[in-house]
Amino acid sequence: MAHFTEEMLDTHLTEEHFSHRMGWLRAAVLGANDGIISVVSLLVGVIASGAEKDAILLVAVAALVAGALSMAAGEYVSVSSQSDTEKADLEKEKIALEEDWETEHAELALIYRQRGVSEATANQVATELMEHDALGAHARDELGLSEIHTARPLQAAFASAASFVSGAAVPVILVAILPMENLGIIIASSSLALLAILGAIAAKTGGADMLKGALRMSIWGFLAMALTTYVGLVFGAMG
Repeated sequence: MAHFTEEMLDTHLTEEHFSHRMGWLRAAVLGANDGIISVVSLLVGVIASGAEKDAILLVAVAALVAGALSMAAGEYVSVSSQSDTEKADLEKEKIALEEDWETEHAELALIYRQRGVSEATANQVATELMEHDALGAHARDELGLSEIHTARPLQAAFASAASFVSGAAVPVILVAILPMENLGIIIASSSLALLAILGAIAAKTGGADMLKGALRMSIWGFLAMALTTYVGLVFGAMG
């Protein structure tokens, strides 16, 4: 039977599991995906309406700035609410530990027994963990909180805004440097390709199927662009 040191086991777990990436991966993928789809969809609609190059570029820059700030604000508020809830739960647990240690010990031991640990072992584990870090043990096993998943509002807001800009910058640059001829087609096709690459990379990073990730991104992007193009054509015809 192979003998694992703590260092070897830590390395093995890091290589085999992907949950530690979910926090930043979610924010990064959501931001980049929204940056590409929302800005490009808006642009192809404006282009289809027959707008001039200067107006299209103005819309592109405005959409990038507004979208990045919106993503940052939304993510900050959302994660801040999560953080407030976590802090309130931890404070409540801290008070419970101060007022009734024995009951909290019994709750922790019960959790371990429900996971299949024998009563004697569960009591021993609960005792040792609470002697080491009572609040930390209850945070992890009773509340489901950990250092990996702890809410970080500023980090999430910055990641969302930065990833939105990284996605939205591509169509904005294309509008700035390309001539009007076939501009909508070029922007849409290049953005769909970028969405497919982004979806595949996100899936690979998260340990999922790359083809499914690429198709998922591309299909939703295509639907959004098709609908806004139709809206742009309708308004262009009305004008």
